[in-house]
Amino acid sequence: MTDRRKARPGFRAGSGLRQLIPGRPRRAVPGEQMRTLSIGGRVLRVAARDGNPDWPPLLLCNGIGAPLEVFQPFVDALDRRRAIIRFDMPGTGESPASALPYHLATLPPLLSGLLDQLGYQQADVLGISWGGGLAQQFALSRPDRVRRLVLVATGPGALMIPGHPRVLLRMLTPRRHHDPAHAARIAGELYGGSVRDDPALARDLLHPTARPGPARGYYYQLASGIGWTSLPRLPRLQQPTLILAGDDDPIIPLVNARIMHRLIPRSELHIYHGGHLDLATDAEHLAPVVEAFLTAETADGIAAAHDQTRRLRRRRGRAGGLRAHTPGRPADHARPATALPGARSPAAHPLAAPIAPIIAPTALAAQGLSGDPVHARGLCVLPPCYCA
Repeated sequence: MTDRRKARPGFRAGSGLRQLIPGRPRRAVPGEQMRTLSIGGRVLRVAARDGNPDWPPLLLCNGIGAPLEVFQPFVDALDRRRAIIRFDMPGTGESPASALPYHLATLPPLLSGLLDQLGYQQADVLGISWGGGLAQQFALSRPDRVRRLVLVATGPGALMIPGHPRVLLRMLTPRRHHDPAHAARIAGELYGGSVRDDPALARDLLHPTARPGPARGYYYQLASGIGWTSLPRLPRLQQPTLILAGDDDPIIPLVNARIMHRLIPRSELHIYHGGHLDLATDAEHLAPVVEAFLTAETADGIAAAHDQTRRLRRRRGRAGGLRAHTPGRPADHARPATALPGARSPAAHPLAAPIAPIIAPTALAAQGLSGDPVHARGLCVLPPCYCA
């Protein structure tokens, strides 16, 4: 199905990040070129890895404040034959900050221009966290340029079930990107998953370069999502879509992935045992799931990713590992996840009750439904406490 290569020597889930991401500027690896491109008045640092010309490249959209090196472990775990494009948003990493603020809705031309300059007509797009919003906006605005979509640890924007207010307050400042000790202190509470047990992973992951981006770039990126939501437009996403979500993600509660899975027509939801950063910290297990989805040539790609997940579960030999929801099966009927120590139950969310009446009608309207029959028909993806 796909040529899954072995992890680099010395890499294993968790401890290997220190070897893969040393605390100094990282330059291009063999087969990868670092370049600076000017696109629509914005200057971007771009890393482009060559690959099989018969495969579309994989365009990676990072989370807020994250430079392109952050998900190096994930890139290293992908098939070497896959072309990969990464970039620093303006004001992140080594891309200079924009002169003026911008909004997510205005960014599709930036990605189109990036593909144009690199000579690609179409790409597979993977977005994580904030980058997942950018990936959704690009796929909705330019469906001709997106073949397949992978959404990781992300939500539909303003209309979503948010993380706990204490967690969201941590996101209002870029301090974790500038202060390694602070990143380690808040890692477990903010990111969940594997960094609860080893907070130093987050420190090493968030500080791959010696020069963090300016604070202005972080705040521009944070403000770009104000008022943006994809929720009512999700049924218009026609690309095959893989949704990866952790069962211990304090920033993006799992229920948001279930909402998106319900609304995106050709989507598959895969729940992994981990948190917000596990695409990097558990790359050796999540990268094969993405590869199986991307390499399939037909609509069977979703089923292939599902089969790959089941094989990984058997190989890992633990019930609390990766889980998949089969197409056409309500997410609520899936086996409950085994949360990591300290994981927060959705029922404890203080904002659930006031927000659910806003989100639920919008989600129903997007499906052409209304009123309580959604519960009778077994279509509600919100836990009972959200609809009480």
